[in-house]
Amino acid sequence: MKSEKFKVLLLYLMFLLVVHSFAQEQKDSVNTISADTLRKIANKAFAAGEILKFDVNYGFVTAGEAVIKISDVVHNGRKCYKVEFEVDSKPFFDWIYKVRDRYSTIIDAEGLFPWRFEQHIREGGYTRDFIADFDQVHHFAHTTEGSHPIPPYVHDMLSAFFFARVVDFSNYKPGEKLRLQNFYKDSTYELDVKYKGKQEIEVEAGTFNCIVVEPLAREGGLFKSEGKVNVWLTDDERRIPVQVSTKVIIGSIDAELIEYSGINGPIPSKIDD
Repeated sequence: MKSEKFKVLLLYLMFLLVVHSFAQEQKDSVNTISADTLRKIANKAFAAGEILKFDVNYGFVTAGEAVIKISDVVHNGRKCYKVEFEVDSKPFFDWIYKVRDRYSTIIDAEGLFPWRFEQHIREGGYTRDFIADFDQVHHFAHTTEGSHPIPPYVHDMLSAFFFARVVDFSNYKPGEKLRLQNFYKDSTYELDVKYKGKQEIEVEAGTFNCIVVEPLAREGGLFKSEGKVNVWLTDDERRIPVQVSTKVIIGSIDAELIEYSGINGPIPSKIDD
């Protein structure tokens, strides 16, 4: 009897192995098909190796610092960029309001859409950890809080910003909008980016000719605020963020570029000193 039970168990395990192998073949087949059908968008704005450093100012006080880093990764068998965004309050400011925020997104290098988003917030006594894996083939977001349907090529809050960097705004008139879709928590929201014109701006990293855009988010963390958020991007193919300014209940918070490296080409909008 023991011998017969062992044979049955062995056959059952073999059956599971065959089913698993078949399922994996089907999965690989789907991924192969999707690789041929997913969109491709030219990108001259950013690439792996880019590092941007910002001072975060509250009024006249430099209350924190922010860093954006881009690296190469392979995800779902595809070449991708991993974008990491970190915000830390300065040690002297920690006793007022301590911030240790971490965001990351994995962006498909060819299609410029996200595969995975992570948010780890530590602000004062508030914490939040959120992860979303985007199935851009079957159009679902599988998150730490459940699974939800998504439209094709939906963005997370960070990938939307990097997608905006590849957009050619040269034919836009002030007031015209770029419309994106942004998934956050459990829903998809409209995220409009309004073009506001051009402006020369001086920061610690230099003086630049910039375009000014205003993200209009209904929800979504990075761009959601009580007042307007304005972003200055270099007026060239790099679209480097030079400054971000947002109104808060009391005063304003500004992020100013202080240092950069690994840029994906020349920056013709920079004005020589």
